[in-house]
Amino acid sequence: MKHIKTDSKTSSVNFNKIGYGAFVIIAAYFLISGDLSSFCIQFGIALVFDPFDQKVVWKDRPVYQRAWMIVHLIILFSAFFILLFKK
Repeated sequence: MKHIKTDSKTSSVNFNKIGYGAFVIIAAYFLISGDLSSFCIQFGIALVFDPFDQKVVWKDRPVYQRAWMIVHLIILFSAFFILLFKK
């Protein structure tokens, strides 16, 4: 029997990328269908699946990774405030 060694770092990052992408796609579906509350939920859950290497601390991450996550938060908070304050 042959044992296959997998790099847990690579498989974890791949799993997180798949999870992040899936929740962003689901959120986009809800946004297109007009369900803003479900969009906020799914888009917020997507942040749990950090698509970048979690072992790298925030200050050591490249600028594009930090910008990506900040833009994600800005979109999420904007949608949330629209949901709260719409008439």
